[in-house]
Amino acid sequence: MSCNSAIGTYFHLKFITMTPQRALELIEQQLQFGSGYNRNAVRLILAEVQREHGQALVDSLIRTLELDEKFDLAQGTDFSTLSK
Repeated sequence: MSCNSAIGTYFHLKFITMTPQRALELIEQQLQFGSGYNRNAVRLILAEVQREHGQALVDSLIRTLELDEKFDLAQGTDFSTLSK
């Protein structure tokens, strides 16, 4: 992937609304790999979810996908500062 392609993809994704279903799909993809980089990606996804849908949905995703056990992400964590 070229630099221009990566930048274009980033800006394209920034303008797509993060629906709860889309967040679930993206997090499930990250769980397949399970590295520290994927943990950070999940944190960024949760930041977008929190910004658009609130803490209750973030906590629900953490609980449903067992992110506390898999990536040590606790319910009630404020991820909103990550996406700024």
